[in-house]
Amino acid sequence: MNTLLMIEDDHRLAHMVVAYLSQSGFEVLHAATGLGGLAQLQDAKETPDMVLLDLMLPDIDGLEVCRRIRALPGAMAQTPVLMLTAKGDPMDRIVGLELGADDYLPKPFEPRELLARIRAVLRRHHLGSPVPTLNEPLKFGSLLIDRDARSVTVRGQACELTSYQFDLLWVLAERAGRVLSRDQIMEAVRGRELEAFDRSIDVHMGRIRSAIEDDAKTPKRILTVRGVGYVFAKQQD
Repeated sequence: MNTLLMIEDDHRLAHMVVAYLSQSGFEVLHAATGLGGLAQLQDAKETPDMVLLDLMLPDIDGLEVCRRIRALPGAMAQTPVLMLTAKGDPMDRIVGLELGADDYLPKPFEPRELLARIRAVLRRHHLGSPVPTLNEPLKFGSLLIDRDARSVTVRGQACELTSYQFDLLWVLAERAGRVLSRDQIMEAVRGRELEAFDRSIDVHMGRIRSAIEDDAKTPKRILTVRGVGYVFAKQQD
């Protein structure tokens, strides 16, 4: 049974979501504040499989909670985060993705859509979990991408990426030299269950570039092909 942690100060909504997801086979923990949710996450005997995170909280906002989750030690930092918010400003969505959120669902939402998004994120996360395989690490100059270890290093220094960002990087790197459209990338990483948010790929690519490029403003590894998508350079320093 998957365990979810819902950080939401609207008790009525939280009660409804907890009841619905419990009927769908999930164990759902609830915290009404950002700091309370972070405490539950860190104190849990087993790290929850996902965090459902409201953006508007009474103490610290959801963006700050997401940032702190990504700064936690070990596997906790890789916990998938699905943001829930009534705010319609696209910038909030973009900032949330930049901070490492895996998906974003505006309120009000249909419980069935929430369930579908949870399952899609968990499926992606679990498929990306380390398992014994014959995948050889990909090496491009000083960049090393190890799929089995789910690790990325540049000149021996670890690069911090979310699970989703690692999957995006792997899709591009194993097809080095091929131009991929945004739709092709999304299909390879997420499948066809849900449509991507506008610009979500671009936001994540920006984060990946910040982690692996010497200068994210003049990238040499992940190149943009205007009007098409992205290509991962075969020849690198």
